[in-house]
Amino acid sequence: MNAVTTFLTRKAGGQRANWLDYLTYAYLLSGVLLILLPVAWLALNSLKSSSQLEKQDLSLLPSSFENVARATVAFPDGNQIFFIPDLPQWVLHWNDLTDDEKADRDVGAFLNGYSGRDLYALRSHLNQVPQMVRDLISEKGLPDWLLRYPSMSASAKSEVDLDAVLAGLDTENVRLLSEYLNLAPYEPARVSLQILVTAPDPVTGVETEFGISNFKATRDFTPARYVDNRTDEVVRLDTASVTMRRIFDPSWENFTDPITGQAFGVNVNFATCFTNSVLVTVIATVLTLLVNSMAAFALAKYKFRGQVTFFVVILATLMVPPTITLVGVFKAVYATGLSGSIWGVIIPGAATPTGVFLLRQYMLSIPDELIEAARMDAASEWKVYWRIVLPLALPAIAALAILSVIWRWNDLILPLVAIATTKEAYTIQLCLLEFRGEHLSQEHYRLAMTMVSLVPSTLVFVFLQKYITTGIANTGLK
Repeated sequence: MNAVTTFLTRKAGGQRANWLDYLTYAYLLSGVLLILLPVAWLALNSLKSSSQLEKQDLSLLPSSFENVARATVAFPDGNQIFFIPDLPQWVLHWNDLTDDEKADRDVGAFLNGYSGRDLYALRSHLNQVPQMVRDLISEKGLPDWLLRYPSMSASAKSEVDLDAVLAGLDTENVRLLSEYLNLAPYEPARVSLQILVTAPDPVTGVETEFGISNFKATRDFTPARYVDNRTDEVVRLDTASVTMRRIFDPSWENFTDPITGQAFGVNVNFATCFTNSVLVTVIATVLTLLVNSMAAFALAKYKFRGQVTFFVVILATLMVPPTITLVGVFKAVYATGLSGSIWGVIIPGAATPTGVFLLRQYMLSIPDELIEAARMDAASEWKVYWRIVLPLALPAIAALAILSVIWRWNDLILPLVAIATTKEAYTIQLCLLEFRGEHLSQEHYRLAMTMVSLVPSTLVFVFLQKYITTGIANTGLK
């Protein structure tokens, strides 16, 4: 902490800060904000729910509005729309619960506290109609084909007498069976979540609770319904007078569902992708260090015909955009049988011109006398390389290792070419593409997994950045 305080209180000269000091710290602050603000935005949005992202809610924190349930129940004279207030949270968010969480709830005991249209709406919302129909068929001795009726063909339906079955039931059981079979006029009830707001009543001016479908501050008026069901009419509220309560509600399942393989609509296991990325990064980095250091040793400490030419050719490849070589890389990977395997990602990137240049420039600073002395002591070329050159070049090797980890971990192009057809070999970057499909977008999962993918490379850079600066700063010194 003292080092940070000392750094932040440095001055160009004199006892008091001058305009240059203020300009310098303003520049540093702007740089920090430019780097941290996008990451902070990503972190906060990764905790937002799917519905909050879909509504393009511009609030900074992951939150949700206090909700109230609005039900639509069909009757012979038409649909009735009404609110069911004071429902517990597990009922309101029933569809978001896991199977284990649903099994822990005593839904039957909960429904016993309701009757009439409230019961019709809640039993449909809580997916109890199929089980209630099975119990009805067992109790009344009704034919089993009723359970298969919704999926039966038109010809099969014509061979059974559904009207005769319905005629033998009372009104409540007719409604129950009709909801299951989706028969008019008793279509299945629907329950949707509305935002619970408070605003002055347009008629009396008294603060009253209303339910609204969505809130847009740019509108002058907001359509709403009375939560106490005093009337079915839709009223217009002055948007400026509407108040609502936000609840801090981070969606941790954005992280847990993909990692545990429970993400809806996603056909890849993110834990497997994470493991593949670790394997690719570690193995590719080891190979990169070995191959590049050998090439750099040869270019730095050997004299042979064409040495400069080889070095210039290696440097020239730095000016070739990777996209130009994609076709050639794909053909090479396919021809060697590495397509669909993580080795198709590891081997093509084993040698990098940047790594060769970095290590070669550093090895030039190693005195030739040390190598000559080792050779006079009968050391083999391998021992010279392994026991003398590599230990002395550790700062540059460490810098290259860290850079290689960041390159391999964040690489998308090469995996897209080599393993795009084999989901079992997907790396993290390819997995992130799976969260956005043609018909289904899971942006909340993609944002969360992007945060997870940033953690390893960020930790490597933050804690080992001194080796990067040391290795690069000493490169080329003699």
